[in-house]
Parts: sequence; structure tokens; C-alpha cells
Amino acid sequence: MQEVKASMAGSVWKITVNKGESVEEDQDIVILESMKMEIPIASEEAGTVKEIKVAEGDFVNEGDVIAIIE
Repeated sequence: MQEVKASMAGSVWKITVNKGESVEEDQDIVILESMKMEIPIASEEAGTVKEIKVAEGDFVNEGDVIAIIE
């Protein structure tokens, strides 16, 4: 099980996967917006999206869990 975490604080601009979807290693899961920049947050391993813990528009802090991959 992998917890995908925010690498920096920002707003969730776009969620690029759905619960139950298969993902590859280094596939973007969420795109954050911070200081007018788009920051992709990717899965570190292949698996299936078990849970997405944020919604578009949510604010996250560095280290917050964004998704769970199994």
C-alpha cells in the first residue's frame, strides 16, 4: 500500500484518476496549483487507486495524504 502525499502546500486543481482505476509507476494522480504553478503529484508504484482523499478545490498542506494506491 502506498500513500500518495502532497509535496507542497497548494490547491487541488485537477484529479486525473478515479477510484478503482489501475495506475502505472510515475503516473500523475493529482495536479496541485501553488503560486500560479501546476505541480503534478505522481504514484511511486503501479497499483489500483483504493481511495482518493481530496476533491478538486481542496487546499492541502505538504505531507497531506492525497490518495491510497494498493
